Amino acid sequence: MQIKAKWQGGRAFEAVGPTGYSMSMDATANYGGEGKAATPTEMLLASLAGCIGIDVTMILKPHLDDIKNIEITVDGERREEMPTAFTSAAITFVVDGDVTPKKVWRAIHLGEEKYCAVSASLKAEITYNLILNGEKIPAE
Repeated sequence: MQIKAKWQGGRAFEAVGPTGYSMSMDATANYGGEGKAATPTEMLLASLAGCIGIDVTMILKPHLDDIKNIEITVDGERREEMPTAFTSAAITFVVDGDVTPKKVWRAIHLGEEKYCAVSASLKAEITYNLILNGEKIPAE
């Protein structure tokens, strides 16, 4: 896979990958950017949420008609020193619908252990949480 990023002036870049979709990136003002687009680190956490989300929905495909909502929150912690790499990320799934906790946790674990290329590419420690129909469900 190849991504090409073209400088747009200042600290902004426009990246395009094999799908042809463009992704705008900019630095925050404290790094000389204008803040007109997502930062690369925001995109990294968004990629993590998207990757594990796609995996979980693929695994839960037989049950998707019974699921009303899936939201994923990623809380990333970064080092103080440069490079300010992520040291950990907590991923919380909020799922509403008629699906058992066992099935959702199975999908999360399979995504984590077998399918999610983004989480497998990160050095950060990643933890997972599940809130199903408003109730926090411990990992199985």
